[in-house]
Amino acid sequence: SMNKNNKFNDHQIMYLTPVEAYTLMNSSMEGLSEVQVKERIEKYGKNEIASKKETPMIKKLFSNFTSLMALLLWGSGLLAILSGTIELGISIFCVNLINGFFSFFQEFKAEKATNALQKMMPSYARVVRNGKEVKILAEEIVPGDIMILEEGDRICGDARILRCSDFQVDQSTLTGESNPIRKNFEALKEEVSYLEAENMIFTGTTVASGTCHCVVVATGMNSEFGKIADLTQNTEKTLSPLQKELNVLTKQIAIIALSIGIAFMLIAIFIIKDPLLESFIFALGMIVAFIPEGLLPAVTLSLALSVQRMAKENALVKKLSAVETLGCTNVICSDKTGTLTQNEMTVNHLWTADCQMDVSGEGYAPIGKIYNGNQEIDAKKSNSLNLLLSGAVLCSNAKLIAPEKDSINGRYTVLGDPTEACLEVVARKGKIDLDKLNSYYPRILELPFESRRKRMTTIHQLKEPFEGSQRIAFVKGSPKEVMELCTHCFQGKARAISDEDRINIMKANDMYAREGLRVLAVAYRTLKPHDKDLPSSIRDYSPEVIEKDLTFLGLIAMQDPPRKEVKEAVELCHSAGIKIVMITGDYGLTAESIARKIGIIRSNDAKIISGVELSNMNDEELKEVLKGEVVFARMAPDQKYRIVCALQEMGNIVAVTGDGVNDSPALKKADIGVAMGITGTDVAKEAADMILTDDNFASIVKAIEEGRAVYNNIRKFLRYIFDSNTPEAAAPALYLFSGGLVPMPLTIMQILTIDIGTDMIPALGLGAELPEDNIMNQPPRKVNERLLNKKVILVGFIWYGLLITLFALGGYFLVNYLNGWPQKPLAMEGSTIYYKATTMMLVGVVFAQMGMVMNNRTESESVFKRGIFTNKYINLGLVVEFLILIAIIYIPILNNVFNTAPIGMIEWLYALPIPFVVFAIEELRKKIIRNRHKRKGVKK
Repeated sequence: SMNKNNKFNDHQIMYLTPVEAYTLMNSSMEGLSEVQVKERIEKYGKNEIASKKETPMIKKLFSNFTSLMALLLWGSGLLAILSGTIELGISIFCVNLINGFFSFFQEFKAEKATNALQKMMPSYARVVRNGKEVKILAEEIVPGDIMILEEGDRICGDARILRCSDFQVDQSTLTGESNPIRKNFEALKEEVSYLEAENMIFTGTTVASGTCHCVVVATGMNSEFGKIADLTQNTEKTLSPLQKELNVLTKQIAIIALSIGIAFMLIAIFIIKDPLLESFIFALGMIVAFIPEGLLPAVTLSLALSVQRMAKENALVKKLSAVETLGCTNVICSDKTGTLTQNEMTVNHLWTADCQMDVSGEGYAPIGKIYNGNQEIDAKKSNSLNLLLSGAVLCSNAKLIAPEKDSINGRYTVLGDPTEACLEVVARKGKIDLDKLNSYYPRILELPFESRRKRMTTIHQLKEPFEGSQRIAFVKGSPKEVMELCTHCFQGKARAISDEDRINIMKANDMYAREGLRVLAVAYRTLKPHDKDLPSSIRDYSPEVIEKDLTFLGLIAMQDPPRKEVKEAVELCHSAGIKIVMITGDYGLTAESIARKIGIIRSNDAKIISGVELSNMNDEELKEVLKGEVVFARMAPDQKYRIVCALQEMGNIVAVTGDGVNDSPALKKADIGVAMGITGTDVAKEAADMILTDDNFASIVKAIEEGRAVYNNIRKFLRYIFDSNTPEAAAPALYLFSGGLVPMPLTIMQILTIDIGTDMIPALGLGAELPEDNIMNQPPRKVNERLLNKKVILVGFIWYGLLITLFALGGYFLVNYLNGWPQKPLAMEGSTIYYKATTMMLVGVVFAQMGMVMNNRTESESVFKRGIFTNKYINLGLVVEFLILIAIIYIPILNNVFNTAPIGMIEWLYALPIPFVVFAIEELRKKIIRNRHKRKGVKK
């Protein structure tokens, strides 16, 4: 089906010869003329990735004042002003304003941090125009330009290679494939996918080695990179679970407050026959009393404190509400290379005909030893090992770069191919003197690696003869291919290779491969000038002539090791009911081996799905696979996006990690996208909700713990706020139902003092409560679980609400009792005794709430286990709250505003034990609950 007109019209340039290729682009090796460049800039636009229009500042700011919860507060402030309590209305407006600016500022800070991560370097490109080589800004490149590239260049246009030498490209940003891809300029003979074409290169990737001339075929948004950016920008974010939940909560509260207000108004008008206006104002007061003014600031503060704590754990959160999304995440889709692994190839095993050896140490730092069993080996004393390591290093081009003396983290880095870099590391561990080696074996020729040969060869001049020869060739490559070219095997010295040797070599190779290791074989051949088949001139050396009659030296097995902390983090995820799905561009065996090593897959029937298998599945089949343990290997960029969509359709909350451009659509689509701060590309960081500044998977788990704590803290806060709503409602209820015989035990102003002042201050401290110990032993909360559930209503509103009401009313009646009640009727509004009595009711509520704020710090464990004074925000809040209360009671000006009066010794004696009694009752209740759970055998 190689019919050229239909099959390949889209990417036909892959199947043409270089001359046909540039002709197709109306170009030539001389490059474009000025006129052509002008025309093409008109036609195709500049070579840049269009960024989506930024949401204007003012709109971002405005959105912080228009959430449902904020609207409810604007409304209640308005009601307060209508009912004549202007101070109150203004104070509610202030709460709303402060909160809005605060959350805007938090997100603004995070955004600035992200923008700072985007490097704004103008990049340049070398092109041929009018037959001359010129340096231009990358944005001026047009289709048809002849571009010249060399090692280290960033490629800034999709292009077809016209000629190249030893040209390798690092495409990891685009495809996730971590090893550099070797390219050539031949026309393709059979059909492959565009991104895998060996004669095409793409925007956003970098040149790992070699040089190349190529013709640009697509720029800007038409490049593959641009298409991904476009998909990313057009993926809309939905509301986060917390935002949805707060909207539900707001509606619930509004309904409760309104129905109570209306009920009281109707009772006042029809049963107690109060005048209409008075009843209306009374009802407004009730509604305002029922709306938790402190909820929004508490949520915001709670999220902000979490964001700060997470920043210390190396997780930068860009959007406040994203913190809580992590708390209900139940699936993490993780990349392998660099996130779960260190992205530093490491040699683990060596094999020679003498013995099999293990190598200690991980990563590029040359710290470690070579062992045979428990015995340390020195390469100087073992001919076989010495030659194996020397040959491997001489036959490679990567360089290991030691950290600079004054660098902070002191990491070794690599120039070139990571698989070759680890060879130098293992040679140093074997105590081989590399400087001496290079001067002793100067290289005179390289026959570069080719995918059809699966090997490369270097030829070296010898300072002193070896096996009677002045030249030696080292070959390294795929074990099967290299072994087939061997006639000898080295064991202390060269000897003829036997069938048994061949079986042993393949056995060792298969054993390593099953462990998911990459295996290289190394062999050599001494080149004697009088060999009949050697050409007289070195220029005529070719793989066919050189790569035969080899002597097998040994095998080198390597792997990108898992990060140290990952195993424990994965363990935690399992116990927290979170599933991890690995999605990687790497091979199945390697992926499976790492996944088993770190515990992502544990069962024998786990599935390893390749990219090809996935593209043959329909969505139903994919969802079926996703129910079990699964690793996705050899995945194309858009397949990650598809997996995320499928998981979300199954009702999961999905977190996705990634670092490449290819990950950004999935990062954006996920409920929470997590980008890598060090290896991540700007595009990925832009698309993500959170950035791991140390690229460490374990940071995600810390962040999940924080997210869960946030939700629990908001619920604690709710319970605490509702405790005081009952006495606030009981006061007017008592007044109404007694037909005015009991004068209002709490005035509207006092109710607001509780809501905006004394309750709110320590309550903000609940938002700073750290996660409970057992928080990661429970499954994630269900998305349809409500903040305001039966338990909150029963425990908060009813049980504690009534308890506090009794204590508070006790104080109200105590003052009257000390002043001659029940012989005399209750003191009427306007008298000092009345103000004293309402003051006592206020003190009762505030003191009971002091006990309650302590109680609400934990769900079921004892507060003593947490440490009574471990939350400094609450401690401070309690002190401030007490001082405010004293000021309201004893400062004459404030007496007028808050309808209070100074109280005496006996009243204080009644009030002081209240917090302790409330605290003791709740500790008892928690103990009963813990024992019940123990009996049921549930660990809480």
